[in-house]
Amino acid sequence: MALKRPHKFDPDAEPELFQGVLARRMVAFLVDVCIVLAPMIVLWVMFAILGVLTLGLGWMLFWLIGPAALGWALLYTATTLGGPYSATVGMRMHGLEMRTWYGAPVYPLLACVRLLVFFIVVSVLTPAVLLLGLFNGRRRLLHDFICGTVVINTVPRSVELVIRR
Repeated sequence: MALKRPHKFDPDAEPELFQGVLARRMVAFLVDVCIVLAPMIVLWVMFAILGVLTLGLGWMLFWLIGPAALGWALLYTATTLGGPYSATVGMRMHGLEMRTWYGAPVYPLLACVRLLVFFIVVSVLTPAVLLLGLFNGRRRLLHDFICGTVVINTVPRSVELVIRR
């Protein structure tokens, strides 16, 4: 018989952990998208200029941008989300962190798997991904449920919210 672990984070007992998470999570996502896209834009410009200089031969390198973007996104996610803060740069800017549903920090492999699941889920069910967060107390999105993760406010942010009450 398998042991059932209770959820570490209870929205009824600790509402400050989940207060305002969805809105700040969306803004943090936009910050992270900019961080991932910036090197890809530079690469695109370099290939465009190289294509002009080589009379079109350099343009054959454009196919490398897709794999480079995926590789860079996986590396960024593994080192930030799977790192010591369990948060990407955008998440840290907005006082968020990610944990497993039982409270452990996210590790690099889980961070990468979560990113791939996010890409798949968003590709198939774009509106449902965000809508699900509105109807559960932990504000988890579909890819969070699939991967067993939860995004919460950091301890300093939670303490600040408790003090404001």
